[in-house]
Amino acid sequence: MAGQGFYFIEPFTEDFLRILKAEEVLFQGKTRYQLVHCFKSRIFGKMLFLDGRIQSAQVDEAIFHETLVHPGLILHPQPKKVLILGGGEGATLREVLRYGCVERATMVDLDRELVEICRRYFPEWSKGAFSHPKARVLFREARRFVEKTAQIFDVVISDLTEPLRGTPSVPLFTKEFFARIHAVLGKEGVFVLQAGSADPHYFQFFASCARTLGAVFPVVRPYWTFMFSFSLPWGFVLASKKADPLSLKKEDIARRLRERKVGQLKFFHPRLHESFFSLPAYLVRAMKKGRVLEDKTPFIWEA
Repeated sequence: MAGQGFYFIEPFTEDFLRILKAEEVLFQGKTRYQLVHCFKSRIFGKMLFLDGRIQSAQVDEAIFHETLVHPGLILHPQPKKVLILGGGEGATLREVLRYGCVERATMVDLDRELVEICRRYFPEWSKGAFSHPKARVLFREARRFVEKTAQIFDVVISDLTEPLRGTPSVPLFTKEFFARIHAVLGKEGVFVLQAGSADPHYFQFFASCARTLGAVFPVVRPYWTFMFSFSLPWGFVLASKKADPLSLKKEDIARRLRERKVGQLKFFHPRLHESFFSLPAYLVRAMKKGRVLEDKTPFIWEA
């Protein structure tokens, strides 16, 4: 892959490939942990691919990151301490730091090289978040950090890649790991994770994440949105120790956004919140088909 104007083939699975035309290479190489491609597209703007799979695109990264962050931050009555697992582009950190009530945002990412690549080639994603005085960025393995920390957090957000075979993400979507996250959350703690595709065929990972969290947390609400750059509907799961996101009225959400000085958003708004959790019939049925993921039987995404 080199030069100006080329076609990039993305293998979602062996049965589903996408061909994307790119106009300019920004970076291509391999960190200690993953293969990285960064390029510009006329349609999608700047794009980030890890191990051949799309992670983020300029045209709609705000849709992904606002959908991931705001339902959980809005639900918690007073989110002061937030933990982000993954999120190398810095956009999840950016959205968390919008909240005036947040006193400390700790981001734990394994790949220091990737973060530096994103800081250099995708500054529009982080918008200075990495150097924000409330931000703390640690380069560690997420599971080890969660198992060893004595800190208690109000909200934990998982912005990790899907568990491809042989990658560090495989043990980060199991009942044992989710139980440890439950332990580091306060009494009104909220956990949110991105949970992969929510399309009518490849929904098993999404459904299994929801089912597994249901074995740990009393309140579990899967939700979704459509991602233009992914060409797919995308799944997320919110798990809470106490509050139910469906109990929030749009007036409550609007008030909390104002009080927390979040500012103007590109995608999320009070009336949209409830619609996130309105799943189509095929996903409602899919939620009953997911399996509880354990360390001995994790989910392996076969690309």
